[in-house]
Amino acid sequence: MKKIISIVTIAIVVVSCGGGSDASVADAIASSDIETIRAKRIEITNQQKNLEKEVRLLDSVIMVLDDNAKLPLVTTYQASVKQFDHYLELQGDVMTKQNVLVYPEMAGTLNRVYVKEGQKVSKGKILASIDDGGLSSSLAQMRTQAELAKTTFERQKRLWEQNIGSEIQYLQAKTQYEAQTSAVKQMESQVGKSTIRAPFSGIVDNVIKDQGTVVSPGPGSEIFRIVNLSDMYVEVEVPESYLNGIKKGKKAKVYFPVLGDTIVSAVRQTGNFINPNNRAFTIEVPVPNKSGSIKPNLTAKVSLNDYTNEEAILIPQGIISENSGGDQYLYVATKDGDDGVATVKRQIITTGLTQGRMVEVLSGVNSGDLLIDEGARTVKDGQNVKILNLGTDE
Repeated sequence: MKKIISIVTIAIVVVSCGGGSDASVADAIASSDIETIRAKRIEITNQQKNLEKEVRLLDSVIMVLDDNAKLPLVTTYQASVKQFDHYLELQGDVMTKQNVLVYPEMAGTLNRVYVKEGQKVSKGKILASIDDGGLSSSLAQMRTQAELAKTTFERQKRLWEQNIGSEIQYLQAKTQYEAQTSAVKQMESQVGKSTIRAPFSGIVDNVIKDQGTVVSPGPGSEIFRIVNLSDMYVEVEVPESYLNGIKKGKKAKVYFPVLGDTIVSAVRQTGNFINPNNRAFTIEVPVPNKSGSIKPNLTAKVSLNDYTNEEAILIPQGIISENSGGDQYLYVATKDGDDGVATVKRQIITTGLTQGRMVEVLSGVNSGDLLIDEGARTVKDGQNVKILNLGTDE
């Protein structure tokens, strides 16, 4: 009590020294007298110092009279139930199943090239033609012979139906016609190989052989590269430990660092083979490519949703501590009233997966609990604290 009376007495003395102001700041400026303005500034500075002393004195009295002012100050995080999606981050490469090299099916001179690099082509469009070495002429002769065999067979058939002629004559005519027809189809197939057509709709990415070049089937004789950029996908190698988490239809986020673009997709296909070299299986994630900016072999960062909990409790990792026994714990605040004073209790918890700075709590925390956030490293079990915020969810 003597200490309080002493502080109040000193405060009264300081306040009495404050003094009034003889003239306003506006009057001093209006005088345009430098000495008057300087004197006014010194006066205001002294008043400011006196006010600071008064504030410090008031704080001292508050510290004496208010027991709560001595309590540690903390902030809280209110636990709540929310959906938790965990993502596995891996790297993949952009692929397309329609990226092929077109080879010739017969040997000969490349007579004509009908397309240019960068040209869009539809499936079945003629890309080039090869000299067939006279096969077209042979085909024309065979067709003529096939027509004669057909006429002979039809006449012999009519006679046979009228019981004229022998059966062997009818069968010989029929066999000759069928054999000639089959020979024509085989020759048409051979001649058709002299025309190179687009296997699918896409873009001629490269014309490898020039007109007049002698080509033949086999490695090193490719003529065109055709690419279709509309059906692109990312191929990712996933460790076998995630076999149960990564399934067809799981959500996936694909980020292209070079393009600075992110696409939300889903797993289209999962492999059925574990690579013994890296103990991983392959998955495919389709990526739409309307702008055509995504190219084959482009690097992509893929985030795969391997775990989802629709009623999870997530808390910041920074409020969790660990004791010497390896147990994880945090502090829960229980309010004693409406003045922000609370009692701290240490709570052992079990955690699950993490995503960024948040971690899933499996046990030890209930929805609505106020968890000590800032100040969690300085409080003790059973201690009273002063909560600065309202304990709302971040």
